[in-house]
Amino acid sequence: MMRVGITGGIGSGKSTVCEIFAEIGVAVYDCDHEAKRLMVESADVRNSIVEAFGEQSYLDGELNRAYLAERVFGCEEQLSRLNAIVHPAVREDFRKWCELHEQDAYVLMESAILFDAGFESEVDVSLAVLAPRELRIMRVCNRNGLAPEQVEERMAHQMSDDELHARADYTMVNISLDYLRSDVEAMDKILRREASRR
Repeated sequence: MMRVGITGGIGSGKSTVCEIFAEIGVAVYDCDHEAKRLMVESADVRNSIVEAFGEQSYLDGELNRAYLAERVFGCEEQLSRLNAIVHPAVREDFRKWCELHEQDAYVLMESAILFDAGFESEVDVSLAVLAPRELRIMRVCNRNGLAPEQVEERMAHQMSDDELHARADYTMVNISLDYLRSDVEAMDKILRREASRR
């Protein structure tokens, strides 16, 4: 079974691409979703977070996201401390999840920070979803109700499309939903062909 990492910046449509892959039968591991789950369900992760950031990290058994975000936002050192707790747990969880899909031709690991977090070492090939900058800004403004400047600030903390294009094994450009499904189906054929050669 081949493991494919899929990434893309904010507003690129990475999650939409993953939804289409899921619709055509490809198993998708969403790192962001699973990290949030592990921060609540994993005793080891919870204990480490409390030890690092204090008892206020959880309220009534639930993660106190506002408190934690306040602690790590804008502070590289604190964010690194949190990532050092969560990222290894996500890696381990992904490996266990892969064991459940050993009969699949390939699976997808969805991660906005695939390269930043070093998750590319967990996958065999990588796929970056790209889109024009102005289109990405417009999508996020419409979706999240943010001002363009707020979106640009978030984009400034992410890898550029040029960087992603240089690092990824495959790229998809997501401009219009009209063509996206056929593009995903074409990529599915490419990935299945590569998986069969391994």
